Amino acid sequence: MRAPLVNFRRFQITAPWPLVWFVTALFLLARLVVLVVRLGVASVRHWRAWPAVALVVVAVDVYRSHGWWPHLLVLTVVAVAGGVWWWRGRDSFHRLIVLRAVSVWRRLWVYRRQWHEVMSLCGLVKKYDGGEKLPRLLSVRCTYATDELVVRMPRGQNPEVYHKAARDLAYSFGTRHCRVFTGRRQGPPHRSGRLAWLLRLIDRVRFRDRPRQVWLVFIRRDPLTRIVSPLSVPARPDFAALPMGLREDLAVYTLRLLATHVLIGGATRMGKGSVIWSLLRALAAGIRSGLVRVWAIDPKGGMELSIGRPLFSRYVDDDWTRMADLLDDAVARMRARQQILRGKVRVHTPTVDEPLIVIVIDELAALLAFLPDSDIRQRVTQALGLLLTQGAGLGVLVVAATQDPRKEIVTVRDFFPTRIALGLTERGHVDLLLGDGARDRGALADQIPLSAKGVAYVLLDGQPEPARVRFSFLTDDAIRDLAATFPAPAESQPEPVVIPAQPKPTRTNGNGQRSYRPTPPKQAAPLLPPSLLHALDLDTANGSDPR
Repeated sequence: MRAPLVNFRRFQITAPWPLVWFVTALFLLARLVVLVVRLGVASVRHWRAWPAVALVVVAVDVYRSHGWWPHLLVLTVVAVAGGVWWWRGRDSFHRLIVLRAVSVWRRLWVYRRQWHEVMSLCGLVKKYDGGEKLPRLLSVRCTYATDELVVRMPRGQNPEVYHKAARDLAYSFGTRHCRVFTGRRQGPPHRSGRLAWLLRLIDRVRFRDRPRQVWLVFIRRDPLTRIVSPLSVPARPDFAALPMGLREDLAVYTLRLLATHVLIGGATRMGKGSVIWSLLRALAAGIRSGLVRVWAIDPKGGMELSIGRPLFSRYVDDDWTRMADLLDDAVARMRARQQILRGKVRVHTPTVDEPLIVIVIDELAALLAFLPDSDIRQRVTQALGLLLTQGAGLGVLVVAATQDPRKEIVTVRDFFPTRIALGLTERGHVDLLLGDGARDRGALADQIPLSAKGVAYVLLDGQPEPARVRFSFLTDDAIRDLAATFPAPAESQPEPVVIPAQPKPTRTNGNGQRSYRPTPPKQAAPLLPPSLLHALDLDTANGSDPR
């Protein structure tokens, strides 16, 4: 019988002692390397804590050497310097000191403290191999109104799970609104200078696509409860960024009007006029210089747009035929530009000679669904179809508002690339206006209260998630002042003059009295087809009775 390798009773080892010590030392060395690597990874991951750790070490060493008075002196100097900084540069002090301190506090006390509990109760924890996989909180950045959290999803999840749990997350962390974004909200900054190439390389790493990360934006306080005052009129309108109102994060919402059409949907008295007048205010300088020509159609008899009549180069509110003629003239302008720009450019650049034409229609459903004359309605539908499918790149744009976004009411709804959803009456209207799944991604337009007029959900460029904004409100006096200050120049092609029909001359009998001549009756068509007439043996040639 062979002896065992280790005899524990007598502690006798048959193997050579050098081999045992070598294996033991190799194992301990491997464990030490793993420990050092983990410590290095943790220190790099928490590099923001290095200054605080160094400051604590220095403070302890100074206290042991000199006592408390150096600390009091440093605190006094810091307080005085902070007060002077706050007095002279309040914005930078809030951005660099106050908001960062708030971010650290809310990360530790509000989110990190109850992260595991909230993630478990909201159904965002994955079970694997007898353990739990939680979403990982990477960073927290606070603004005056929002908290932006960067979260790394565990494997086996997608952003749709967070869209569905957005309301649960909001109320769990003590807020009312939570927005979920699948991509970074800010793009890389523009770099210039000698070190621009190095900064671009760093930005390429910092702003690279990270599919496993989602951005959760919690609305700490809602800035959209107050009415937004009219924004300043730009000296020259930027058609790629027209200031229209405020977003939830207190940033200015800018609308991209270049090469697009805009559809505004909202129930009665929910602020469609705020969107239209905010747009006209942003275009006011271009309207006065002739860079922009606004053609307005108000099927409601001028109750909304007539107050700003001087802003419009062409305006119709009382004649259905003239409304159709205006749209036909816009199609003619579009055709003329096609002949000029064909083969040269793909997107029209507005100039004074070839201005941007914006057709504003206050109630689109009145023209497409409720217009009494079917022939005129057909003309309007055909003209709008041509403008919406071909006019964006040619500088002939349509901005229309409607109360009902259903397809059977607004037949050309799908041709509007840009859509704005104000307060709607039905849950299904949200997806009809903003696209399928928009409500699940956070566009709760059917829950906007009547007191929040002008609040809307919009789709920003490059982001599938809707953003919540509030458009500026212009009073009647502000609209009159705007129209008086920025009137549109005379239209180079005037509106068609409607010539009243001349009455037909009546025949008289020589004594000045009209003579009555009955009109001959029209030949009545047979009520039965010819085959049935022959079957009944009717002689239709001489009009005889049937036999």
